[in-house]
Amino acid sequence: MPTTIQVSEKLQKELAKRKIYEKETYEEVIWDLVEDSQELDEETKREIAQARQEIREGKYHTLEDVKKELEL
Repeated sequence: MPTTIQVSEKLQKELAKRKIYEKETYEEVIWDLVEDSQELDEETKREIAQARQEIREGKYHTLEDVKKELEL
């Protein structure tokens, strides 16, 4: 159920500057800010660490490699 909140004009201007596209709602902007401030869960941290290890070990494909393989 939608609700109304009051924010200062200064905050409203700051939120407006953070819009990615013209019609983005303030709710979307606020959710992006909330998401950005949340800590990663332990599973995500492990997956990132694993990916970094695989990159160090050379277990990755560049965009150029993929294009060649797909003959693009």
